[in-house]
Amino acid sequence: MDSYRYRPEPYRIKMVEPMSIPTREQREEAIKRAGYNTFLLTTEDVYIDLLTDSGTNAMSDNQWAGLMLGDEAYSGSKNFKHLQEAVRDLYGFKHVVPTHQGRGAENILSKIMIKPGDYVPGNMYFTTTRAHQELAGATFRDVIIDEAHDPANEHPFKGNVDLNKLEALIQEVGPERIPYISLAVTVNMAGGQPVSMANMRAVYELAKKYGIKVMFDATRCAENACFIKHREPGYENKTIKEILREMFSYADGCTMSGKKDGIVNIGGFLALNDDELYQKATSLVVVYEGMPSYGGMSGRDMEALARGLYEAADYNFVAHRLDQVKYLGDKLMEAGIPVVRPIGGHAVFLDARSFYPHIPQDEFPAQMLAAQIYLESGVRSMERGIISAGRDAQGNHHYPKLELVRLTIPRRVYTYAHLDVVVEGVKAAWQNRHNVKGLRFVYEPPVLRFFTARFEPIE
Repeated sequence: MDSYRYRPEPYRIKMVEPMSIPTREQREEAIKRAGYNTFLLTTEDVYIDLLTDSGTNAMSDNQWAGLMLGDEAYSGSKNFKHLQEAVRDLYGFKHVVPTHQGRGAENILSKIMIKPGDYVPGNMYFTTTRAHQELAGATFRDVIIDEAHDPANEHPFKGNVDLNKLEALIQEVGPERIPYISLAVTVNMAGGQPVSMANMRAVYELAKKYGIKVMFDATRCAENACFIKHREPGYENKTIKEILREMFSYADGCTMSGKKDGIVNIGGFLALNDDELYQKATSLVVVYEGMPSYGGMSGRDMEALARGLYEAADYNFVAHRLDQVKYLGDKLMEAGIPVVRPIGGHAVFLDARSFYPHIPQDEFPAQMLAAQIYLESGVRSMERGIISAGRDAQGNHHYPKLELVRLTIPRRVYTYAHLDVVVEGVKAAWQNRHNVKGLRFVYEPPVLRFFTARFEPIE
């Protein structure tokens, strides 16, 4: 593969889904009907859907075959056993608690570990993760390195924790008020940026010094492992599985949405080493999800997830995945479009501040940019800025330093030719950028507002 600038697809296409592009007139009506929120567009409104890589992936023939082997026993399903074996083999954790998706695992972890008044340090917030932590009574504190907040910085591991920030927080509030460190691998809100193995090791050692647990958000761990293989000296000859096993040796547990690197449409899990925490988790999973041996998932979905976890750990698959994302990022940079650099693992993030410097952040430039890209091309993307950041306990906007639009590539769904169409759509929005104004709220929900909020243009 060294002769190719970008790796060709390591798969053949066995099934297709017809799609068509709505007319400009249809797109104008659709975005108004959706309140300028791309989440509220329907499938029929969209040509190329880059809203998310969560549950939008194409399963393999092996995964589809696994669906036919679903053991739908209410308790003790053999498919749970297969999922448990996969997690133990790939990641090394002792206990596995299935959940309907990643946020189900976040909810359980928050409820069994957090007390009101606690602090949870992390390498940049993620929306649902922070929401569950705050609902359980904790305050999230960002301890990511400063480079992560600079879209133009080329640091190869912008997801790294700043150890000085972390230790300063421990000294400020006391280790007894920090139930765990929340470490995302990769960091979605920073632009899909990875964490180095050296940093994971250092965070774990610092945490152990103070008796604090480390919990990974492992949603895109295979992508992080591939970045380590490509960028961190000493790992170039390691397999993805070998890198994963070392990564998770520096954690006490993890939450995982199987809808990303598990390459399935639904499902997730909480993995733990601690026996007491596991017992607490099984007590709560019965209340919120289902029996500890299915946790809101069907047997067939657990089987597909178990197989998908192995497929994600295949170097040919994950290296091609990173190349697809890099291809889109490189094409946009060649056109002069401002993006977060270096290109991350699951998406290209457009820098909306640089795109629309004339639109104040509280007039939602990223939200408007996502709407404009849709209008120009029928491509659906999503805002990752002030709308996603939400409000604090006093009702004031959080003002993140990064005001971004995420172009998220589902796994095994689109070709390089589709990505060329995306480039043309973004370029058209760039050429029209000076004529665009901001947005204001028409409806704002109290929690996770980016999903259902509605807007109108400021005249």
